[in-house]
This record gives sequence, structure tokens and C-alpha cells, in this order.
Amino acid sequence: MKHSLKNIPLKLFREYLKYKGLKHIRSNGGHEVWSRSDLFRPVVLQTHIDPIPEFIIKNNLRTIGENTRDFIEFIENH
Repeated sequence: MKHSLKNIPLKLFREYLKYKGLKHIRSNGGHEVWSRSDLFRPVVLQTHIDPIPEFIIKNNLRTIGENTRDFIEFIENH
């Protein structure tokens, strides 16, 4: 089955961040901040937007040094 980055639920992306070793640091207003010790900047998710827009997923994957292929493999296995 071919997956895309459209209509990715917030819950699934949170699971992926945990899988990649990120920790939920804090919540502020409608945002969650996730980080890992080797990252230069944190990943910020807007909790009031579900599903997550495709450009947000792509930006966050770039921030954590992952590519869309790895994320799609994760989706297919969950």
C-alpha cells in the first residue's frame, strides 16, 4: 500500500517522535515541544491541528535528520 504524508494523525506522529528517541519537554498554549540531546532545535507541534499538515511533517523530519521514506516505513509497520 502506498502511503503519503497527508492526513497523518497527531497521535501517530507523537509515536514516531518517541520511537526516534525524542522526549516531550513541555506544552505551552496549543504547542508541544519535543527534543533530543543531539538536535540543534526542538520539534514543535501544534496540538490544535489534527491531522498534521504535510509541510509541518516534512519540516520536522528534516529537523530530526530523518527522511520521508523512513517515516512511511514506520507508518506501514504500525
